[in-house]
Amino acid sequence: MTSENDKAVRDLKQVLEISRAMVATNELGDLLTLIINHALTLLGVERATLFLYDEATDELVARIATGVDELRVPADKGICGQTVQTGKTIVVPDAYADERFNPQVDKDLGFRTRNLMTIPLKGCQDNLVGVLQVLNKRSGDFSDWDIDLAEALGAQAGVALQRARLLEHFLEKQKMERAMQIARDIQRGLLPDKPPSIAGFEVAGLSDPADETGGDTFDFIPLASGQWAFVIADATGHGIGPALVIAETRAMLRACAHFSKAGAGDVTHILDTANYLLSQDLGGGSFVTCFLGILDPETHEMTYASAGHGPMIFYRRSEDKFFEVPATFVPLGILEDASYEETKTFHFAPGDIAVVTTDGFFEAFDPASEMFGVPRMLDHIRSDRDLPCQEIIDKLHRAVNAFSAGLEQADDLTAVVIKRQA
Repeated sequence: MTSENDKAVRDLKQVLEISRAMVATNELGDLLTLIINHALTLLGVERATLFLYDEATDELVARIATGVDELRVPADKGICGQTVQTGKTIVVPDAYADERFNPQVDKDLGFRTRNLMTIPLKGCQDNLVGVLQVLNKRSGDFSDWDIDLAEALGAQAGVALQRARLLEHFLEKQKMERAMQIARDIQRGLLPDKPPSIAGFEVAGLSDPADETGGDTFDFIPLASGQWAFVIADATGHGIGPALVIAETRAMLRACAHFSKAGAGDVTHILDTANYLLSQDLGGGSFVTCFLGILDPETHEMTYASAGHGPMIFYRRSEDKFFEVPATFVPLGILEDASYEETKTFHFAPGDIAVVTTDGFFEAFDPASEMFGVPRMLDHIRSDRDLPCQEIIDKLHRAVNAFSAGLEQADDLTAVVIKRQA
């Protein structure tokens, strides 16, 4: 009896030491290793596996095991699944005599399971965190004392694991938020910091992403000829992926424009080259709509083409009339051999305005599911036609936000306005 009492005291001391070690361990991977290793020695077993409960998939996932690679099993199957369903410890004295036991795992691993015990791991408010499974008691069968020890260990482990997972999720969220903020700062750094100074013209641009990073961009590119290239591009989707695509598109267009001699032929050449390169990279999985216009300040003409981007809006001040021009060809990245040879030219008379936006403006909805629409855009542009370009954009931006009446912004809002001074 004294020997048994001595063992009980040693075991309880070990449980206390394990508990202290778990409190001092915050990293989930280290904590899993600690629990596994102590379960092996405390319970005197050959093998142990710790399954974490994945509530999203209703699965048990073995993040770490002694001698076993990662396992993922349904949370309602087998002996571990029954532990999940009942919330109780299960002891199986003879594994192969129990119909719940799956012998295929032993075959796959070259192992022979004699007996086993599964212990539920619960956190605060009795929330299931995982299941600890131990195999093959080295000295006979699992005793009532073994069960008490296992449940004591499980109670401590469940709370520690819950804390570690919450901390891991918090740190991952912080890391992601920092990464997204860096990505947004980089992306905003790629936008023009101020509009260009062009004799006889006024220019403004705006980009307001729906997410931390956007799939839209605009650019003002000076050409060696003294002309200017204007770009608005919109990659499909939102988030990091489209942001990377749009950054690549911007770089390609800038590189192609750098060697431009300007004119209609160069609009075609720039878009053709960018389309070919993007087609190689995107592989048909996504595409980019793009407006490219080259403005000649001396002739007051802008030659342009649109790869799936539209409508472009031109306002003729002398006639108080709008012209809506649809896209001239398909978006970039869809057809590798596409040629954007169809170009158009708009001659700016004094007071004339060109407005190019992404679809986030006219496809914005109000709480009644009514779309903002192009007609409303035209009304705002007409009423603000005599204002500076930046004010035209800013007021249009505010009008869309007011129309949405607090609804979450569904799409990026990007626009460029060009006006010939009167």
